[in-house]
Amino acid sequence: MADKEWNVVDLLKTTMAFFSDRKIDEPRLSAELLLGHVLGLERLQLYLNHERPVSPAELQAFRDCSRQRLQGRPVQYIAGEAFFYGNRFAVDERVLIPRPETELVLEHAMERLASCALSGAGMPSILDIGTGSGCIAVTLSLRLPGTHLVAADISGDALAVAERNAADLGTGERIRFVQSDALDASFVDAVGGPFDMVISNPPYIPESEWASLQDEVRLYEPRLALVAPEGFEYYRSIVSMAPKLVRKGGLLCFELHADAAEGVRALLGSGFSNIQVTQDYAGHDRALSCIVG
Repeated sequence: MADKEWNVVDLLKTTMAFFSDRKIDEPRLSAELLLGHVLGLERLQLYLNHERPVSPAELQAFRDCSRQRLQGRPVQYIAGEAFFYGNRFAVDERVLIPRPETELVLEHAMERLASCALSGAGMPSILDIGTGSGCIAVTLSLRLPGTHLVAADISGDALAVAERNAADLGTGERIRFVQSDALDASFVDAVGGPFDMVISNPPYIPESEWASLQDEVRLYEPRLALVAPEGFEYYRSIVSMAPKLVRKGGLLCFELHADAAEGVRALLGSGFSNIQVTQDYAGHDRALSCIVG
């Protein structure tokens, strides 16, 4: 790459072909995001500036990023950022990469929350369990200013990332971050409540599926945020605590493993009603919500 002068479009075309030949997932997207990161341009801006020369220093930085991509490191970790609901979130190997499926879960939760009668006056109180990068809690705080939000995670490292994102996006003073494990009996006391809504994208990959996951996931994303021994431990624990965590008439919402909807339904007894499930872009059950009490 260093033997000629490059512009944006030629470098993109060459890199896309290079990634494709080496079976890199989404070769075009990878090339666009990495070059955009190096040049400080959004993807659309790359094409609006397609004849822009790439300096030797920029080329070297791009080559360094491309090498990491060839080794399997996710683009988002290389760039140190991911987009969720139109906002830029800092991410690294301490947190999961926010995914479009979780955006659908958030939309599902907000639509259902809007139809619930809130306790008292003003904005709702919300608990986000397993906040990770903070993408759900921060987005809710941005979309529902004045909301009382608590974001909990077992990982102090993840909470450091979430707190940074909250500060960067101007919601740091509106979210209380709590390090606590939702499998622990002390969890309810740690987070407080009850809340108008509890939302969670918990660890739900069974140990038996770990070896079958993509290398990018197994080698780089935090296992603690992904895996539960049987896949249902966190669902079961949160459901058992729901009468204390969620006020009567409030909302409980989960992101689901692709085939977990019936298993989660089975955990919900007579104290839960109006169960609704939403599918993702691939047709898998992805969000489940219900009224508590």
